[in-house]
Amino acid sequence: MKSRAEAETERILLEQYDSLYRLAYSYVRSEHDALDVVQESAYKAYRDCRKVKNQEVIRSWICRIVINTSLDLLRRQGRELPLEEEWPVQAGPEEAAAICDRLELDQVLGRLGEKERAVIILRYFEDRKLEEIAGILGENVNTVKARLYRTLKKLRLELDGSKEAGA
Repeated sequence: MKSRAEAETERILLEQYDSLYRLAYSYVRSEHDALDVVQESAYKAYRDCRKVKNQEVIRSWICRIVINTSLDLLRRQGRELPLEEEWPVQAGPEEAAAICDRLELDQVLGRLGEKERAVIILRYFEDRKLEEIAGILGENVNTVKARLYRTLKKLRLELDGSKEAGA
């Protein structure tokens, strides 16, 4: 017989599967690795869900597991962005421009700290509210807001600097 925590965890994992996959993919940039991350995260979440005292935070807790599992995978692999996976052999001009934009974005995000990158990905790639991000990261909402605005300013300066250098 499933506990309430197990049932809620299973429900969230099923309902949020696509979102969890996108979150993992935004870190690992590989379909195969993202699937592995989600599978491993689901196992960890289901295994440990009874330890969560407040059932209202399970969704945020699961997102945090996905982020940590993604970062663990990247650390184990010691991997940078694999160009050969990103560049299709028959890329046309429009595809090539999109890939270049994505590579530049990946490079910029890669230069951010772990917490800065998490805030940007959760806010702009996962469209999470600041309150949700604070819950996922286990931080105060004002801390998340300040980090978001500092990181956006840092990104603007970096992107403006790279445009000037390329001009």
